[in-house]
Amino acid sequence: MAVNEVSRASVGLRSERGPVLLAVMLSMSLVAIDSTILATAVPAVVSDLGGFSQFPWLFSVYLLTQAVTVPIYAKLADLYGRKPVMLVGIGLFVLGSLLCGIAWGMTSLIVFRALQGIGAGAVQPIGQTIIGDIYTVEERAKVQGYLASIWAISAVLGPTLGGLFSDYLSWRWVFLVNLPVGIAAAVMFWRGFHENVERRQHRIDYAGAVLLTVGGLLLLLALLEGGVRWSWTSATSITLFAAAVVLLTGFAFVERRAAEPVLPSWVFRHRVVVAAMTTTLIVGVLMMGMTTYVPLYGQSVLGHGAVASGLALAAIALGWPLSASNSGRLYLTVGFRTTMLIGGAVSTAGASLLLLVGPGSSIFVLAAPCFVMGLGFGLVASPAIIAAQSAVSWQQRGVATGSTMFSRSIGSAVGVAAFGAIVNGVVASHVGGGIPDLEHLTPTVLEPAIHAVFVASAVVAVALLVVGFLMPRRIEEPEA
Repeated sequence: MAVNEVSRASVGLRSERGPVLLAVMLSMSLVAIDSTILATAVPAVVSDLGGFSQFPWLFSVYLLTQAVTVPIYAKLADLYGRKPVMLVGIGLFVLGSLLCGIAWGMTSLIVFRALQGIGAGAVQPIGQTIIGDIYTVEERAKVQGYLASIWAISAVLGPTLGGLFSDYLSWRWVFLVNLPVGIAAAVMFWRGFHENVERRQHRIDYAGAVLLTVGGLLLLLALLEGGVRWSWTSATSITLFAAAVVLLTGFAFVERRAAEPVLPSWVFRHRVVVAAMTTTLIVGVLMMGMTTYVPLYGQSVLGHGAVASGLALAAIALGWPLSASNSGRLYLTVGFRTTMLIGGAVSTAGASLLLLVGPGSSIFVLAAPCFVMGLGFGLVASPAIIAAQSAVSWQQRGVATGSTMFSRSIGSAVGVAAFGAIVNGVVASHVGGGIPDLEHLTPTVLEPAIHAVFVASAVVAVALLVVGFLMPRRIEEPEA
């Protein structure tokens, strides 16, 4: 791959495209900060609104609605342009944030979080698609540093703001702080982003959109809540999985006949896109294992506080953008395939280091493998998305980007289900059946259960190495 030298000044915030880049960064910061800011405010929310048993839905419903809307927004962006879809997404996210800020009960807050998720389904994938539109592959190597900085800052800023708002103002500011940021991003897109979209009559695939949305929603719901709110063998689980299979099978048949399908079949035949989707799916699985069980290990096994355990997890969020911002130099020099293989090797090394963590380990011994895994993720996830964008035309870029991000959401749900089943199985074997509440589990029971998750993560991480070989050695970018 030939490398053309690109200066930071030509692609930075002060360049001609700088206002659009800043608008993308502001809009993506909404999603980035939202992923971390609410966790520290949950005690204040529950204290004010009640509904302790319902609060996990504040996270689940957001993930569900975000995930199932990504492919639909991606297709609409290819049909009607990025700008209107992004403005709709920002508008829905800001409206959802406003309503969350004035919520009068836990149920209403959950409903408004769903609206936030519907907006977030557009913001991140379309933001990435816009970057793919206005920058070349070489330029994106520099731009990734700006985008990665958003996630690095959010990893620290989100929990800090959540704690400060809860302690000194009100938990409602966790949501209301999104309003000025979202409005600023929308104004900048409205005034500064211009695109030429071919105006023609489109045949909207309404049937495909409905089947994908409902079927995907039921599948994710079954994966996220199975083994938690109901057992895997219960009538509820069986019904949800069966309905999801029927609806998604119907979706596959509808897409074969649709004039402009929501999720075209070429996505599953395109070698680069398939490699990118598989990569992000595996990263989603691993991230959920780390996000769920690293803090729990730090608190319940090592005996550290929530802040120290949270910082151990934050090591992933620091390592990821650090390597992602520098991955461009690597893939421009050695290619996407080699870069992803290196990232897979680093991720596997980090997951293997987790196996050395034990009951007598310090919090730094727990954080170090997380940081190494974050470095690996940055070398596989970001290049995978850029590779998928680079291998397709403008008319297909939204779907290619959205498909990779949808795969990561599916991976996250699968990770929750798989790792939860592992933990529950080990705990049940130690206590002789039945899963007691967390506060009744001793470190001697939790340690082998979570260690089993670390073992499974190391096995899954090896798959990143295998998937790296699916990526072609050379990727040709279609002519504009």
